[in-house]
Amino acid sequence: MTEKAHFETLAIQATEPKDDGTGAVANAIHPSTTFRREADGSFASGFIYSRKHNPNRQLLESAMAQIEGGSRAFAFASGMAAINTVLQSLQSGDHVIVPDDAYYELRRTMGELFINWGLSHDQVDMTDLAAVKAALRPNTRLVWIESPSNPLLKVTDIQAVADLAHGHDALCVVDNTWCTPLLQRPLELGADAVMYSTTKYFGGHSDSLSGALVVGANTPEDFVARLANIQNLSGAVPSAFDSWLITRGIKTLKLRLEQQVRNAQQLATFLAAHPAVKQVHFPDLPSHPQHALAQRQMPAGCGAMLSVQLGQGQTEALALISRMHCFTPATSLGGVESLVEHRRSVEGPASTTPADLIRISVGIEHIDDLIADWQQALG
Repeated sequence: MTEKAHFETLAIQATEPKDDGTGAVANAIHPSTTFRREADGSFASGFIYSRKHNPNRQLLESAMAQIEGGSRAFAFASGMAAINTVLQSLQSGDHVIVPDDAYYELRRTMGELFINWGLSHDQVDMTDLAAVKAALRPNTRLVWIESPSNPLLKVTDIQAVADLAHGHDALCVVDNTWCTPLLQRPLELGADAVMYSTTKYFGGHSDSLSGALVVGANTPEDFVARLANIQNLSGAVPSAFDSWLITRGIKTLKLRLEQQVRNAQQLATFLAAHPAVKQVHFPDLPSHPQHALAQRQMPAGCGAMLSVQLGQGQTEALALISRMHCFTPATSLGGVESLVEHRRSVEGPASTTPADLIRISVGIEHIDDLIADWQQALG
């Protein structure tokens, strides 16, 4: 395999089984939690215990690093486990900057758990570089980017924010779950690490829970060492079967995501023109405030997630969802099936998400059926 292999080729070759003498084309699953020692106490296979290493997890991590263009990857039991690992790598007294519009559980984790560790944080509109710069403190050690954001799909200039962070001796980590390396390459834009809930597009079938962190060649070595140590000691790693499922999902990622992006673009265009819809949040639309930045930063498309506001209230939003047939009301995204969700009712009383907002994860169904479902639901 050459270094210039296209993504779809790399996705196959990076996930091919290592030669185990059987000639099998498909990967085997290695559920063993422990591995045989030699007479001298050594481990000829290199594997000791599955919390430390497992053949399936090793292949997944190797594949993630290759397709992301990183130097090393760490797999976790969930995206939240990956997030917590980054935060645990910091020290008491450190300061973190997070987006004002970001995954709700990230904000809860900062406000409910890590405040007890002595980590302080500020929520900042990441689309405003002046606001990011003003929020930097002498003890700021991490700037966390989520772009596009969840659920308002704000787009952050990753290169510019990474430069601000590095100029202040802080790390920059990007949650790239909504884009994958097919659509956005944060390491190439200056990020120190990329975080994924691989549950989503990598798995692609809503049947496997896992997460990942990928670091680059220029990522500080002490940070990488801390990530490795925490992954080992915390034990929040994916099972052999989940690792196998995500590795298998990588093989078809491009095919699935291309269809999902096309569907999302057409659905967003339809909804933006519908008189019953007040606003569509989708960076591919020319009306989006960061449309020009999105085109530069995500030239192959802005993903398959969008949000709509109806201009009414929670009752009306929930009623519309109840009338849908092709879209399943469920929490998650990135699977082959289309999902719809009223975020405010999921997030709870402390939510800042607009009451009329509906978040949409677009699947691979025929676009005519998806549009027809919204047409009848909107009435």
